[in-house]
Amino acid sequence: MGKNVLVVDDSSAIRQSVSFILDQAGYGVTQAEDGLQALEKLDGAGFDLIVTDVNMPNLDGIGLTAKVRENPDYKFTPIVVLTTESQSSKMEEGKAAGATGWIVKPFDQDKLLAVVKKLIG
Repeated sequence: MGKNVLVVDDSSAIRQSVSFILDQAGYGVTQAEDGLQALEKLDGAGFDLIVTDVNMPNLDGIGLTAKVRENPDYKFTPIVVLTTESQSSKMEEGKAAGATGWIVKPFDQDKLLAVVKKLIG
């Protein structure tokens, strides 16, 4: 059984790009448009990794990360934040919320896969 990744981004181009890269590498991928939709999809789904954007409507990536960490099923699930934000204050906020890693957009396919492989194999 392959590993499942939840990709959360309000940009469909980014979602499709990340999903394509992960799909080609053999991961199962589910997409969500924002944090609220992501939380709905988490319910009983059993994801091995969450990749989320920071700036999204309804519930941003940092809020999503904090909410995910409140769920006992996902307390230790790796969360990678994918964002154009490279300021350390945002990174600190993400880490404080429980993010595992950080990838700055535009990202490189090999870097994304290296991070995913390191976290979930």
